[in-house]
Amino acid sequence: MLRPLQNLGANIRRVFALPNRNMKMFRIVFSTFAATELESLPSMKFLIPTLFFVLCSTVLLGQTSLRYQLNTGDVFTIKQDAEQIITQELDGAAHEITNQISGILEFKVIGEKEETYLIELTFRDLNLRMSSSIQGLLMNVNAKEIVEGDMQSKVFNSLLNTPVQLSLAKTGDILAVQGGDSLVTKMAQASGLEDEFSLNLWKRSLSKDFGSEALSNSYKQMTFIYPVAEQKIGNSWENEYAGKLSAKNTWTLDEVTTENASISGISQIIMDVKEPATTMKLSGTQQTKIITVLASGFIKSMQVEGLAKGVSTVAQMGDQEIPTTIKSKITYELIQ
Repeated sequence: MLRPLQNLGANIRRVFALPNRNMKMFRIVFSTFAATELESLPSMKFLIPTLFFVLCSTVLLGQTSLRYQLNTGDVFTIKQDAEQIITQELDGAAHEITNQISGILEFKVIGEKEETYLIELTFRDLNLRMSSSIQGLLMNVNAKEIVEGDMQSKVFNSLLNTPVQLSLAKTGDILAVQGGDSLVTKMAQASGLEDEFSLNLWKRSLSKDFGSEALSNSYKQMTFIYPVAEQKIGNSWENEYAGKLSAKNTWTLDEVTTENASISGISQIIMDVKEPATTMKLSGTQQTKIITVLASGFIKSMQVEGLAKGVSTVAQMGDQEIPTTIKSKITYELIQ
């Protein structure tokens, strides 16, 4: 996932006159009740009131199984939109960077083993735009279009239609990702650079967003939302994930219909980034609203709004701390 609140070192360097034109990367980032005629069975009459009571109690308690229930061959297409606004203040002056990301993601179920699904994740489209309140437009890439002489357009075009494999637990936890590191190598090679040193620089930068570990951490925000046990309306459960962006999440089942479940979440987030040229320590909250499809467990829609505040530093300014705020909004929508 192209997670807007993750790894912003490249942006910080750019703000303080440390641009690297070849390294402009985004830190990017789901009971049936059947009536039965038993009147003709005298021996069953005593059981009817008991069965009726049990069935009605289950409905009233609203126990709902919240989990992924996928079948091999299922395909889910998600539209993702994200906006991230980074504000840094220094000596009374503010600088604002706006990152905008949109894309189409395809999730195809290719197998199931015990409690785990094997899923192919493929980027079908990706658009990236970065602007600065001081420097203007810094980046504008439509991955489907290769622009002659534009290295970035070639790199992101190579990302499209190249699947990576996710191992997805029925709770939504992503247990492993395969193919991310190969994807990074392919993207770096698409740059056209030939010297090994420059290629390694590209790989290192790209791996922070598209390497196997980075993809696993990023897409947990979208998938890791379910409890182990059945829940009723009003119940809450917790989970967490770690990485450069760590989150402790509390989820609540708000509503259940015959087809969908509505879930809300609040997360305490911590960002701790340490790179040679920059560091960043931010903390804040995320608010999440989700509608899932009960039959499959896949999201129908999801909205995540986050606010994090803290400080960042850059090597050229020594230990001086720069007040930094990041405001983000991400939406996911099932379109097929």
